[in-house]
Amino acid sequence: ILGVGRGYQPRMFDAFGVSRKDKRRLFAWCLEQMQAAWRGEPIGGAAQTGSAEDDTAITLSPLPVQQPHPPIWVAAFGPKALAQAGRLVLPYLASPMEPIARLRENYQRHAAASQDAGVPQPPEVPIMRTVFVSEEPTLLAQVREQLAASARQLAASGTRQGIVPTPEDWAIVGEPAEVRDAVAHYVEALGMTHLIVTRLRIGQVEAATLERSVRLAAEALGG
Repeated sequence: ILGVGRGYQPRMFDAFGVSRKDKRRLFAWCLEQMQAAWRGEPIGGAAQTGSAEDDTAITLSPLPVQQPHPPIWVAAFGPKALAQAGRLVLPYLASPMEPIARLRENYQRHAAASQDAGVPQPPEVPIMRTVFVSEEPTLLAQVREQLAASARQLAASGTRQGIVPTPEDWAIVGEPAEVRDAVAHYVEALGMTHLIVTRLRIGQVEAATLERSVRLAAEALGG
């Protein structure tokens, strides 16, 4: 599975002299070129540049094992990006800090864009969440408070728009049974087909504790 995105930081665009207003157009064009190359079609050259002297067309070899191309998921956060993902028949992947109510609205917007474009809606519903599993109540309380503090800092700084400080709205933290129930709720409420577990970003948690969390999560979810 290949994850793609348009970029969002001004420095990314400034470094290449690209206007952020063109990011969706450039994204669609680049994606089209990638897919054509994966199908074994020549890209570049006179057919695309309009110059009869251009002999720079290239053909990819070997071709991907997955045909016509590897599965593609696209990161999308705003209404225009969601609509573009829907039109391109691409599953969309949200930020791991968007509350479930916003995810529901986003998936409705994504589905509507597919319908309006007359294309099938992607069957995959991938959701990325911060997940921490433990059997120690004190540790769980500590992690929840650290996540909340981190979210408050992001919200105050304006780095992320609409961040909700309450971890329960965007993180899955708890004992194994709680985590299992939370995942079942995402499946029921949103039709989630894939759970992408992102790491804690709070520090102060030992590596061994994080590794145990991963093991407990896998056991709780039957992995």
